[in-house]
Order: sequence, then C-alpha cells, then structure tokens
Amino acid sequence: MSLISQAHAAAEGAPQGGGMQLFIMLGLFAVIFYFMIYRPQAKRVKDHKNLMSSMGKGDEVLTNGGLVGKITKVSEENDYIVIALNDTTEVTIKKDFVSAVLPKGTMKSL
Repeated sequence: MSLISQAHAAAEGAPQGGGMQLFIMLGLFAVIFYFMIYRPQAKRVKDHKNLMSSMGKGDEVLTNGGLVGKITKVSEENDYIVIALNDTTEVTIKKDFVSAVLPKGTMKSL
C-alpha cells in the first residue's frame, strides 16, 4: 500500500506550468513554417508573375512541357501566347506554362 501512496504523491506534486511552454512551441513552429515554407514559395510566385508580365514578342521561352520556341503573338486579354517551335509549327499555350525566358540565340544553338 505504501508504494501506491508514494506514486500518488509523486503525481500530485508534478508542476502544471506546461501551458506557457505550449504557446512558446507553437510560436516557434509558426516562425519556422513562415521562413522555411511560406516565404520562399511567395518569392517564387512573385518571380513567376514578373516573368509572365515581362514576356514579349520575339522572346525565346522554355515551357513546363519541355518545348522551346519563340513567341510570335501575345494575347493580353486572355493570357495566351503563340509559340513558333520551328518555321512551320506554332503552338498556343497559356502564359502560366512558361517556365523560363531563354537568352537570345538559344534556339539556333540547339
């Protein structure tokens, strides 16, 4: 019987100040989430929007699907562009699917 009463006494004497530690841990997780996940993603989205707005006729681009071509027409009202893959083939895609604007002369070097 004395072992049970000692165990009860030890459990009752445990400190109950864990509430503040919980808030500190939640705050720490929020800071880690912001700097490691949200902030880099927001920067990538901002850079991609700047890329889409800076595209113009004559730019050589790389699409998400791996197509390399030269922009021949930019439609401002519905966010579509026409890309010439070679002299005879043109493809219409959304601006969102352009992953990079390539330096001039890239298509000739391929």
